[in-house]
Amino acid sequence: MSRPDGEGLTDEERYDQGMVVRREVLSDAHVDRAVANTTELTADFQDFITRVAWGDVWSRPGLDRRSRSVAVLTALIALGHHEELAMHLRAARRNGLTVDEIKEVILQAGLYCGVPAANTAFRIAKDVFAEES
Repeated sequence: MSRPDGEGLTDEERYDQGMVVRREVLSDAHVDRAVANTTELTADFQDFITRVAWGDVWSRPGLDRRSRSVAVLTALIALGHHEELAMHLRAARRNGLTVDEIKEVILQAGLYCGVPAANTAFRIAKDVFAEES
């Protein structure tokens, strides 16, 4: 299995790489809150998502972060994961997507995921973008 920086990364290296990417995409403030809220119950999951989601998948060279954000937004809209959608709308802006590009992603998702899904996504996006003002 290939890893973002070649084979043989240790779990610690994957975690460290993942934490860098996680902070760049989601912001230090968001990650600091997540780390501060980690409990004995959630510690293994926090480690897992840092190593696997951020250290492995988001660190891969095959897609740039803008493209990964488009894919994530679409999946979250389709699955109705609204809390995660708000977080990843902010991340998409950090990854360089404009409001107009995100509007197009939501329109495209609405075509394939349904009007109610797009309607909810637009409402969430409106709230998220109002925070930026």
